[in-house]
Amino acid sequence: MNKPAENIAVSSEDVPLITGGQTFSSITEKIVGIIEQKTPKTWYLAIGASLSLLMVLMGSVGFLVWEGTGIWGLNNPVGWGWAIINFVWWVGIGHAGTLISAILFLLRQKWRTSINRFAEAMTLFAVSCALIFPGIHVGRIWIAYYMFPIPNQMDIWPNFRSPLLWDVFAVGTYFAVSFLFWYTGLIPDLGTLRDRAQTRIKKIIFGILAIGWRGGNRQWRHYERAYLILAGISTPLVLSVHSVVSTDFAVSILPGWHTTIFPPYFVAGAIFSGFAMVMTLSIIARKIFNLDHLITLNHLEKINKIMLLTGMMVGYAYSIEFFIAWYSGNIYEQFVFINRAFGNYAWAYWIMISCNVVVPQLFWFKKLRRSIPIMFIASILINIGMWFERFVIVVTSLSRDFLPANWDYFSPTMWDILTFVGSFGLFFTLFLLFIRVLPMISMTEVKGVLPEADPHHSTGESHE
Repeated sequence: MNKPAENIAVSSEDVPLITGGQTFSSITEKIVGIIEQKTPKTWYLAIGASLSLLMVLMGSVGFLVWEGTGIWGLNNPVGWGWAIINFVWWVGIGHAGTLISAILFLLRQKWRTSINRFAEAMTLFAVSCALIFPGIHVGRIWIAYYMFPIPNQMDIWPNFRSPLLWDVFAVGTYFAVSFLFWYTGLIPDLGTLRDRAQTRIKKIIFGILAIGWRGGNRQWRHYERAYLILAGISTPLVLSVHSVVSTDFAVSILPGWHTTIFPPYFVAGAIFSGFAMVMTLSIIARKIFNLDHLITLNHLEKINKIMLLTGMMVGYAYSIEFFIAWYSGNIYEQFVFINRAFGNYAWAYWIMISCNVVVPQLFWFKKLRRSIPIMFIASILINIGMWFERFVIVVTSLSRDFLPANWDYFSPTMWDILTFVGSFGLFFTLFLLFIRVLPMISMTEVKGVLPEADPHHSTGESHE
């Protein structure tokens, strides 16, 4: 005999994922209503602010092309500055989307359904921001095609030993597969938007994008198979992309970079920062669009648990780096890590430790783990800490190399800061356009976790 869910909830899996007595119809109306309703004034204010920042980015990049990288704070020996720091940070932000969509899908974690759509979109937008920085960092942007594996008939000499080329392979593949995965998941919802469209132009646009979706049994079989295959392809990319990015550093002989711990260390940090950004955007979207019944505290609590786990992995990596430096007996390696903690950039190091190691410890306590203000502030602090982690890795190792005669202090210029701030304009402009024209939550997948989707569900019983 079946019992109401509230009487048998003995584990997290038994807690209702969707609350408020939602039905198939109410979910469609709620999610599609965000697109169909009149554009709120707050959206115009937000897109105005984002476009202003985007103009800052375009102006900064334009002036860079005109003047060259001398407008940045780069010096000798700090030849890698904020551009590479920002590149690694933005790529890390994009990791949570694929992890939520692909790995949690393969592990049959149903709680992902309310957050996977905009996490996937966040991945695409973050990677788009990341791709800007390697191109502009080379200085002569008009020959940025040297980074691509172009056939060598024209003597363009692509350098397959260059980390820039590795990044093009890794990040380009990641973006392409993530886009296909995101678009495939959108197809059933695009069919719904096509059928509900009130104007001819919308019917045509959504009809083209839905590529003939009718929701028949045969289409569902092909859709589910394609989605599963793309999830399987995407899963190793979560590990490979940031491993390749970390190898940019690890293949050098510079103390502080030349270490085999970088790939797993960078992957854990990327997932950590990515989930922090998902948390930030989830809380904002949940509040503005009244999505409390679809993105519940249980969803947010699970994200906090993942951040606690990955935060401890990052903290372990910090400590093991010091151990490796001591155990190696290499005086140069030992100096770099002592200098990080107590040298000229100690302020950046301890901001990193405070945000990435101390702040996540709050999530050991259930009351704090389910507190919206706490998790919102913590998610922002974590991403600040993860940016400082990349800053510490790049700048402290370069500014103190083997010869003290080369040492110098790196300080960013106004143009470093404006380019980074402007990249947020690109990210939020793309994100705001996305939530205005496409479903930010997957209607198909959310309906799949409702009790009504279970063929053994009895409609006469409560399912809240």
